[in-house]
Amino acid sequence: MVIKESFEIARQVYEKWGINIEEVLENLQQASISHPLLAGDDVKRFEADASELSGGIDVTGNYPGKQEMLKNKAGFRESAVINSRKTSTYTPIMQKTNGEKVERRSVRTETFGKLGNWGKKNGYRAGFKSYLFSHEKQQMDGRGLFRIRELENLGSTHCIRSRRIGEYLARAGHMLTIYDPDAIRRSKRPIDSKEAIKRIMDKIFSVEINEKYNLDAVESKLFGIGSESFVVGSHEFYLGYALQNNKIYLLDTGHFHPTETVSNKISSILLYSDRLALHVSRPVRWDSDHVVILDDELREIALEIVRNDALHKVLIGLDFFDASINRLAAWVIGTRNMIKALLYAMLMPHEYLKQLQEKGNFTERLAVMEEFKTYPFGAIWDYYCEKMNVPVREEWLKEIQKYEEEVLTKRL
Repeated sequence: MVIKESFEIARQVYEKWGINIEEVLENLQQASISHPLLAGDDVKRFEADASELSGGIDVTGNYPGKQEMLKNKAGFRESAVINSRKTSTYTPIMQKTNGEKVERRSVRTETFGKLGNWGKKNGYRAGFKSYLFSHEKQQMDGRGLFRIRELENLGSTHCIRSRRIGEYLARAGHMLTIYDPDAIRRSKRPIDSKEAIKRIMDKIFSVEINEKYNLDAVESKLFGIGSESFVVGSHEFYLGYALQNNKIYLLDTGHFHPTETVSNKISSILLYSDRLALHVSRPVRWDSDHVVILDDELREIALEIVRNDALHKVLIGLDFFDASINRLAAWVIGTRNMIKALLYAMLMPHEYLKQLQEKGNFTERLAVMEEFKTYPFGAIWDYYCEKMNVPVREEWLKEIQKYEEEVLTKRL
């Protein structure tokens, strides 16, 4: 009763500004957010011959309950604690091979059957990411670019197969992200390196895949651990490639300079491209992939999406892993915060603020924007959670604690 009463009061406050709350909640319900499955096993991988992590990826912490088997990925995720349309991001290292050694150049659709069936059963759409780092042919010692023939064979063969797996997995809508091994820690860039990677990408995309079922995205990065000096796949490289070749460009919030914001790039890219993909992470200084919190940048990302009426154009994926806390809680915290940010953005009086801007009344514009930060957003959020039959406020923690006691502690 308290939730309903608080909601009615909050509704009146927002509707005074012409904001239709029921319409807002309906739009929010349609938002699709992809969850990072790798966060559940610390990017452990389920390959028969898994090599050490490389490519600037590292996971710290040893909180109990890491998923040691592929089947552990599913259980808790079938519980309803996240109130959004569900998408899971799979990678080739999650294939179910029953102990068979399947090298990444030989990945095939059959080994992903169980994941695909689980997704369909539980209402999850699929995202898929090719996985070229942490491979014996590509260790982050700078040699990858100099063994270009081996890299070309690995990259093109694996990515082509990944695109086919994506088409197989997700007849309801799927995106493949290509994140390539193209970096070096030495001070001078290898000769012809950019031309070589472009040639590999062209070869990958020369194989036709039905775009109705598979959307191709390319992801940029400023640098990674072990590749501080040079990365081919820069913002300029992949933005240019995406626009020239009609591919989706992917912005990762942790792949830029610490003083650079991704939110400011969204509206610019949407001027020239019909689609945009996001990996929403949380950078801390030069580090990345921390659990997403409801900070200023997350709100700005959501505001850019909403004020540009781009919720149907922007593919939102979360990208974080933290082994120092409960991994399931990390999933819930990050995902609920992304949804909160979208709700916050939808509850802003964008048309009125635009009118103030056109009149040059920046005093009132700033004042209104700041006052809205303390508007009863939380009451709308609580009502939405109740409406979606998921725990309100911190009540979801009880589900986590129960699962930890009954399941996770038994993995020790």
